[in-house]
Amino acid sequence: MHLIRGLAHLKPLTDGCVLSIGNFDGVHLGHRKVIEKLAAQGKKMDLPVVVMMFEPQPLEFFLGENAPSRLMRLREKVIQFKSLPVDKLLIVRFNQTFANYEAEDFITDFLLNKLKIKHLVVGDDFHFGKARRGNFAMLKENGLLFGFEVEDTRSLYMENQRVSSTLIRDALGSGDLAKAKRMLGRDYSVCGRVAHGNKRGRTIGFPTANILMFRKNTPVTGVYAVTMTGIDNKIIPGIANVGTRPTVDGGKKVILETHLFNFEKQIYGQYVEVHFKQKIRDEICFKSFDELKAQIKKDIVIAKLVFA
Repeated sequence: MHLIRGLAHLKPLTDGCVLSIGNFDGVHLGHRKVIEKLAAQGKKMDLPVVVMMFEPQPLEFFLGENAPSRLMRLREKVIQFKSLPVDKLLIVRFNQTFANYEAEDFITDFLLNKLKIKHLVVGDDFHFGKARRGNFAMLKENGLLFGFEVEDTRSLYMENQRVSSTLIRDALGSGDLAKAKRMLGRDYSVCGRVAHGNKRGRTIGFPTANILMFRKNTPVTGVYAVTMTGIDNKIIPGIANVGTRPTVDGGKKVILETHLFNFEKQIYGQYVEVHFKQKIRDEICFKSFDELKAQIKKDIVIAKLVFA
């Protein structure tokens, strides 16, 4: 898979391509179904499979910290796309210039002149261009004029509900990790590099591997039974807290702290993935570190029962 960062780095595709456009937050089973269908079309037409997505996501650009929490950071999306039949992943920087682009110019300049699309797959609720004037009907109309096909993604339904990033986010927020897993096709997880912390966990007997979340809104908060991968090809069980650590410092930064069972190796700087298995409780502000330590012991017992 070829990663292209920005439309300026996209060289015109002489023979054209098949294309899908979206945020693809979570890269869930619905997204995977779209990509598989797109890849089949690409094989049929002997054309490369191209996916266009935006960074930041449009709602993040317009709403800032009030935007819905995202399921994945960009790097996590790229990792997931590497396992899918995609030839080129185009990351478009969503800024004011792009937001002001007229819908007709987007079709002409990018879809026709650069990508030379022959087949496009988007949701029937897809909007684009300044003031969101561009829509599915406009794409269909231009497809008839310029000779490319436009197809609806056709939603994937599970348990009589449409699989979507929003539904997964709601499931995670309510602690229903099993439902989120069914829609994702895998455990919900967070990736990142292990960073140095203030070592407070070590002082109370529970050293943690810390990952900065780099965002205020997260789909998960609280204490969870987890596993970590990315170290010596092993699956290591543990317990994790996602939050602002109100007992320690009550800061604004959201941190994922993971205490691994029977593990003492230094892993600072390593890129790891934390897989969420079951929620244990919400984050609590304790009156003292002794209370926090006692609760962590109880949480570990529960987590070990999950793995047992």
